[in-house]
Amino acid sequence: MQAMVSLKLQNNATPRTLRDWRSWLRTARPATDVAVLDRRHVYILPTRQGWVFALILASMLIGAINYALSLGFALTFMLVGLGVVAMLHTWRNLAGITLTAGRSAPVFAGEDADVTLIASEIHHRGRYAIAACYDADPNPVYADIPADGRGEFHFTVPATQRGWLDPGRLTVHTEFPLGLFRAWAYVELNHRILIYPRPAPPGIAPPPGGDHGHTGKHSAAHGDDDFAGLRNYTYGDSLRRIDWKASSREQGIYTKQFQGTSSDFLWLDWQLLEGNTEVRISQLTRWVLDAHDADMGFGLRLPGQEFMPERGAAHFHRCLQALALFGSDA
Repeated sequence: MQAMVSLKLQNNATPRTLRDWRSWLRTARPATDVAVLDRRHVYILPTRQGWVFALILASMLIGAINYALSLGFALTFMLVGLGVVAMLHTWRNLAGITLTAGRSAPVFAGEDADVTLIASEIHHRGRYAIAACYDADPNPVYADIPADGRGEFHFTVPATQRGWLDPGRLTVHTEFPLGLFRAWAYVELNHRILIYPRPAPPGIAPPPGGDHGHTGKHSAAHGDDDFAGLRNYTYGDSLRRIDWKASSREQGIYTKQFQGTSSDFLWLDWQLLEGNTEVRISQLTRWVLDAHDADMGFGLRLPGQEFMPERGAAHFHRCLQALALFGSDA
C-alpha cells in the first residue's frame, strides 16, 4: 500500500529548542545509509483507546471484588492478558525495521520534490499499518511490509529555494493490531535533495551571442561545421550525434564529433548581467535551459568557476548544480 502526501516543509529545518521534549529522545541515525529501528529507539505508550480500555478493566476488577464474582475475575484477567499481548505485538510490529532513502531527482525551486523512503524487513514476519511522517506535517503515509520484503513511503515535498533540501526528522509509528498502544521511533536519514534555481521567465533578457574573440579559428569545442571523427558513446550524449549505421552493423555505439569555429557556442557569463545574486542566478538558469533545449553548445562562467563549452545532459546538470549551490558552503 502506497500513499502520497504533500508536506509543507522549508529548505531549512526549524531549530529545536529546549521546549521540544522530543529532541531529548533517542533518534535512529544511519551509520552509513541505513537506519535500524532497534529496541533502544522504539517507544510505546497507550493510545486514548488504550487508556479507556484500562479504565474499563479497573471498573470490572472493582465490581468483581465488590460482588465476589469468579467469572468477573476470569473475564477481567483474560482481557488484561489480551492487552499485554497486544502491547507486545505493537512493539514487535515496529522494532527491527530498516529504513533507507531512495534516490530523489533534482527539481527546480517552486516545484515539488518526490521523496521515497524504503522500509525493509529481515526478521521473517510481516509488518502491517506502518505509518511515517515528517515533523513538519502530521499527516502520515501508510505502508505494509511483507515478511523478508520491503515497502515504500512516497512523499511530495515543496521546494521553496535553491540548494540542498533536507526534509528533516522522520517519525515512524504503528498502532497495529488493536489500536490500544502506539509504538513510535524517530529517524534522521542522510538524505538531501538538490533544488535547482527558479528560472527567469523567458524573453526577459536575450541570450548572449557567440564568443567572437577567436572568430575564424577552429577550437576543440563541439560545433556543427566539419565532421572530426568518432568516439565511444558516453552517457548524456545527444541521440542526434550517434552513428546509427555503425550500431546497426553491431560495431558498437559511437558518437559523431564535429569541429566548428568558436562562434558556434555560447558563453553564459555572470558579468553580462546586472542585479543581485538571485536575479543573476535566475537569468543564467533560463539561458542554460534555452541553450540545452536548442541543442547548442554553451559554457558557463561564474565567479571562481568556469565550465568549458559542451553539449549533453551531463554538462547541462553540472551547470545547473553549480548555479544551485553558488554561494553556499556545500
